[in-house]
Amino acid sequence: MDSRTANPAGGTRVSVCLPARDEARTIGAIVRELASVPLVDDIVVIDDGSTDDTAIVAQAAGAHVVAEATLLPEAGPGSGKGNVLWKSLFACRGDIVCWLDADLRNFSGEYVNRLVTPLLTNPLVMFVKAYYERSFEGAPTGGGRVTELAARPVLSLLFPKLADIVQPLGGEYAGRREALEVLPFVEGWGVELGLLIDIVERFGRDSVAQVDLGVREHRNRPLEQLGPQALAVIATALRRAGLLEIDAPVVELLRYRPDGTLDAAPVEVRERPPIVTVPAYRARFS
Repeated sequence: MDSRTANPAGGTRVSVCLPARDEARTIGAIVRELASVPLVDDIVVIDDGSTDDTAIVAQAAGAHVVAEATLLPEAGPGSGKGNVLWKSLFACRGDIVCWLDADLRNFSGEYVNRLVTPLLTNPLVMFVKAYYERSFEGAPTGGGRVTELAARPVLSLLFPKLADIVQPLGGEYAGRREALEVLPFVEGWGVELGLLIDIVERFGRDSVAQVDLGVREHRNRPLEQLGPQALAVIATALRRAGLLEIDAPVVELLRYRPDGTLDAAPVEVRERPPIVTVPAYRARFS
């Protein structure tokens, strides 16, 4: 879609990107809601190897759908959410890129307005994070377990000036291309924390704003699936604090099993370089 003539942002182009894998149940409603938001110039879904009808549903709803594997193949293979976000900077054309999770069940187009407004009204703001109440299994609160048990403790210890960030791992945020393109992206689950720390390190704490999105409802993962996420978050924080050097693209989460063996779950920790260093990106956006 292209509604620039009616866009309240004027000459500033706004892209909304949904990284998605097997989100056919929710993505159609989100895209249709986004299509009604005047502020949005284009809606891009990066399909990260879905095995369901995510791509078909998103396209039918009006999104521009791109398969992750087709983007920047010369940059080599990657994996994880951060890899998709990094590649989405090439797929989106906006001066502002707004990322949203594709599994939201109570999505409102007002989310985009709130996330983007600080970037349109304050030239010093480079990055906007959403915060909200996290529901859990029918209760109004209790979600965000990795945030409370991993992200918040390491931020309190190593990056206390970020302790006031309510949802450091939240998947709804927006940023200026000029800021995002000069940052590395952690390929896996550490991407949100890595971007937050790096933005503040490069542009200062006042470059990050927060907006309230009310209550967030999405799929809650089983506890066993949260361990790898927590390890990725901790590794990202330790690396940026200069306390951990990792040469391998993955680390292992070791867990004891009832039969006395250790289960080793691989966790992605490699990072993509600032995308502005990629020749194809510079050719597209120079």
